[in-house]
Amino acid sequence: MVYEAKKFDHLLGLDGFSDELLKNHFTLYEGYVANTNKVVDLIVNLLDQDKTGAPEYAEVMRRFGWEFNGMRLHELYFENMMKGGSALEMESELGKKIVAEFGSLERWEKHFRATGAMRGIGWVVLYQDDETGTMYNVWINEHNDGHMTGATPLLVMDVFEHSYMIQYGLKKADYIDAFMKNICWHVVSARFAQANA
Repeated sequence: MVYEAKKFDHLLGLDGFSDELLKNHFTLYEGYVANTNKVVDLIVNLLDQDKTGAPEYAEVMRRFGWEFNGMRLHELYFENMMKGGSALEMESELGKKIVAEFGSLERWEKHFRATGAMRGIGWVVLYQDDETGTMYNVWINEHNDGHMTGATPLLVMDVFEHSYMIQYGLKKADYIDAFMKNICWHVVSARFAQANA
């Protein structure tokens, strides 16, 4: 399997995101795709050479989760944004579910923003537990650390420095404001619908 980088040039001109910031971010994402392919090739080569007991096999296996999740999280992140954003329909199944889980959309948003504003690098993900249907806003410290097993990511926000510092410096809250204005709720709703099909 060879992974191909997806194109997100349609996001150029996104309000609150300079083209320089986005182009740098796209390049970083493309690096995760390239490295995922390289790691997969290394794993196959080490298997073919019967070197599964070697230290390099252990290291490349540990690296795989970092590169693959870095690729996928960026795809989910870029896919759940659009120019001008879209409104969450509060009468939709997703809108009703967020209100049932968090009390109101405003309360969910306050929690999501606060999670993103925490000190540190990582991701914020609105997850739905596939077994119970319960929703959680979750901090992921690294690409491969902190994911909820058996849960579907519905909304993904990157809070690594590369996602905002070129434009916002240390003003992470301003970046979060810009992100929230550009959420593509129909993509999030489609993820929710698929998880509940």
